[in-house]
Amino acid sequence: MSDLKLNLGCGDTRLPGYVNVDKHGTFGPDIQADLEAVPWPFETDSVADIQLIHALEHMGQTTGQFLNIMTEMHRVCRHGARITIKVPHPRSDGFLGDPTHVRPITPNVLSLFSMEENRKFIERGWPNTRLAMHLNVDFRILSVGYKLMPRWQQRLKAGQVTNQDIAEAIESQNNVVDEITIVLEAVKDAA
Repeated sequence: MSDLKLNLGCGDTRLPGYVNVDKHGTFGPDIQADLEAVPWPFETDSVADIQLIHALEHMGQTTGQFLNIMTEMHRVCRHGARITIKVPHPRSDGFLGDPTHVRPITPNVLSLFSMEENRKFIERGWPNTRLAMHLNVDFRILSVGYKLMPRWQQRLKAGQVTNQDIAEAIESQNNVVDEITIVLEAVKDAA
């Protein structure tokens, strides 16, 4: 079983024990590769862990490019591989203020790549696009975490707002959440 670990779109954040991959050679990645171009230079079912730390929001400006990235990620991952995605919240100045951010990444977006969620969409009669079924990929969402903006974190700690207040604010206000961390698991047919 392969233990290959990839830090994709690494920029200047090199992780020990990972193959650090970036489109640009500026910070000396281990492999310089354009992740919007497929296929990637990795074997099928060879990857055990992927880190995308403030990287995925910079990729896949067109729908086709984004779908190719998700399909290629599924191809290179072995069954059970973990994918950790950290991105700025799409309603944060950190996301909106960077012209290189081309795509908001949210739990709802990534749920489209889950067979389990796609089946729920059908059962419930929801019109969500069944991308997992269309692309024959499957990523299970294991966890979602939100890093609050400092002022919201302080208000929560001081008891000025509740977790419910925070949840409602996230849905309607900018600059409540700074960063989202989503952990996925690649699901492959047992064969």
